[in-house]
Amino acid sequence: MAHIHTLPGQHDTTVGAYIVRLDGPEPKVLLHMHRKLNALLPIGGHVELTESPWQAIAHELREESGYTLEELTLLQPRQRLARLSDVVLHPYPVAMNTHDYSPDHFHSDTAYAFVTSSAPKAAVQAGESSDLRWLSRAELNALESPDIFSNTKEIYNFVLDACLPDWEQVSTATYEL
Repeated sequence: MAHIHTLPGQHDTTVGAYIVRLDGPEPKVLLHMHRKLNALLPIGGHVELTESPWQAIAHELREESGYTLEELTLLQPRQRLARLSDVVLHPYPVAMNTHDYSPDHFHSDTAYAFVTSSAPKAAVQAGESSDLRWLSRAELNALESPDIFSNTKEIYNFVLDACLPDWEQVSTATYEL
């Protein structure tokens, strides 16, 4: 999806999926080569005008990785709200940040942490980057700019160090689309 806001200083809302694969001898993290930025990024993209962030992460996962929400487990803090009256409750993000996409345009991103023990069942959709990489922590941390943004490494290291051991693994079906 193209940028919704195109005037200087405006913000688009985006989502990111930090996915850790646990079926090998050590955890691996998923990154893809973004075709426009030519940098390794987590799966993600723009929240469309008719979507919530949770709905956006579902469609971005399918498009960019081949995963569906049902193939992933969500990492959530053990202490969290389980329900709220009269509203749709969304999962807790692992991080929320605003970064500049260009000198006069910004993205405000909601990042979610997921785990899996298998490859996706579907292929990446046509027109998306097919350069997906599963990296160990050492491989992730060996990457430098311009191949990766430092905040991507920082969030993934937080997921590996804090979320993976301390947060609960929750079914993605817990949350309404």
